[in-house]
Amino acid sequence: MARGFLAQTVTVISLTFSAVTARSSYCCYLYPLFQSARNQAICSHSGRHRFHSNTARMSCYKHPKENLHNKARTSPYPGSKVDRSEVPNNKVDWSTRWEDYSPVEYTARSVLAGPQWADPEIGDKNFSPKFNEKDGKVERKSQNGTYVVENGRPRNPVGRTGIAGRGLLGRWGPNHAADPLITRWKRDGSSNKVAHPSSGRNILQFIAIKRKDCGEWAIPGGMVDPGEKLSAALKREFGEEALNSLQKSGAAKEELEKQLNRLFSQDHFVVYKGYVDDPRNTDNAWMETEAVNYHDESGETMDNLPLEAGDDAGKVKWIDISEKLKLYASHADFVRMVAEKREAHWSEHPDLGCHGGTEIKE
Repeated sequence: MARGFLAQTVTVISLTFSAVTARSSYCCYLYPLFQSARNQAICSHSGRHRFHSNTARMSCYKHPKENLHNKARTSPYPGSKVDRSEVPNNKVDWSTRWEDYSPVEYTARSVLAGPQWADPEIGDKNFSPKFNEKDGKVERKSQNGTYVVENGRPRNPVGRTGIAGRGLLGRWGPNHAADPLITRWKRDGSSNKVAHPSSGRNILQFIAIKRKDCGEWAIPGGMVDPGEKLSAALKREFGEEALNSLQKSGAAKEELEKQLNRLFSQDHFVVYKGYVDDPRNTDNAWMETEAVNYHDESGETMDNLPLEAGDDAGKVKWIDISEKLKLYASHADFVRMVAEKREAHWSEHPDLGCHGGTEIKE
């Protein structure tokens, strides 16, 4: 009887693993934490991960929330010499009791100066934010559902970060961004699609910028202004970051606007919407984004769109998509999702799940 029970148990585990494996490519489009289940099954977990280091890598984790909450625990905090209070893996979740938890309080001077894009401090007599709802033109709802407000402050829905306050983020609670992921097929001199020799799949390229603040390569996105539609924010941010649209005037600006309209009428789909594992996140303020892929199938639209770094970008260029990419925040996850959706090349070893990213060559 015991042997029969064991056989049934093994069968159930086998079926469950098969189901998870079959659905993993679908689930990753819904929410990155589903990917951690796949990673746990196919990756060996060895060594200790250092979260208090200048460089954070995409890794395999045993707990779903750790897959979303790696860069949000790195030290020092961006643009400062402030070190976070160390948060062990097993203390990230708010449901885990930690009576001695004492996060560092930090809000950047640029935020405290009161620019238009930033909230006042909690407790200011003229500031009564309406969390978890639309607050005038400011969107305070989270794309991941209702978040807890404790002692007047929103609480990071993914867990502890080791820093309280807002850091570099302007809004208490969710700070909404838009990430336009522009892609085309890599082509040879005869305009034929180029396939990767290992996977046999066609190579997809996307437009990346090198951020001035941290030197990492990223999708050319940015913050959604209060009352701004997502589609307008996607187009505006791409124009400012990758085409230097703010420096254009007259006929050049009008022509650029026409080209942008053509580009953003291309085939597109929502890659991801929700919480982002961003190094700027704190216990009380965090990044959320909606990443949208606009794909230029023929490449003709982008051929007439000259790339020029502007605004917060140091450099801009087309980059081949593969598992070797090392990008800012969760951007490598978004790029991978696009590659899978469009059945493009991603991995030279598709059966091996975890690979550390490599630097992009200048």
